[in-house]
Amino acid sequence: MASKEEIRSSHRAKRSALPPAAQDAAAAGIARHGLEWASGQARGRQGIFAVYLGVGAEPPTLPLLTAMTVAGHRVLLPVCEPDISLSWVYWTPQSGFVRSRYAPIQEPVGERHSTAVMRDATAVILPATAVDFSGNRIGQGGGYYDKFLAALAAMSPASGAASDAVALPTAAVVYDTEVLPAGSIPAESFDRKVDVALTPGGIIRLG
Repeated sequence: MASKEEIRSSHRAKRSALPPAAQDAAAAGIARHGLEWASGQARGRQGIFAVYLGVGAEPPTLPLLTAMTVAGHRVLLPVCEPDISLSWVYWTPQSGFVRSRYAPIQEPVGERHSTAVMRDATAVILPATAVDFSGNRIGQGGGYYDKFLAALAAMSPASGAASDAVALPTAAVVYDTEVLPAGSIPAESFDRKVDVALTPGGIIRLG
């Protein structure tokens, strides 16, 4: 079995070699299938979704963010904090961005909210460099989402909720070729499985 770093490095190299036309086509597919999945999770209501802005060679997500807001959903984007944690800012197409101090990403400008804002969220769409059919995910290696997903799993629900835990549906954004056979990705104790892969070609259920 290849290590996480070997898989991550291989996929990053392949992403960097994609021509602009392929990235544009991927962006359109991700927006179309992502909005369909999100609307299904919201069940006809206005949803609140934690998403992220794909940068560099990552699968492009800006068209998805725009499509979600046009459809009436609210979008939360992450901000990296110094303790390897994430805060969240509500984003609109008019929002500004600044370069993160702690990661190679663009972050939204605005009021920051803690993980507690997820008590009102509908689902989480998160970055990955690969997933497998077991639901295992390889992120970017910074540990931010590992810590966030662990905090999410431990968080109590909003007052009056029937559930004793916050269990939000999760979708990892990858290219179609980055969905690997079950058991391809080494799983560690801190890893959290994801429910689906959101690819340019569609939604793929995992696990």
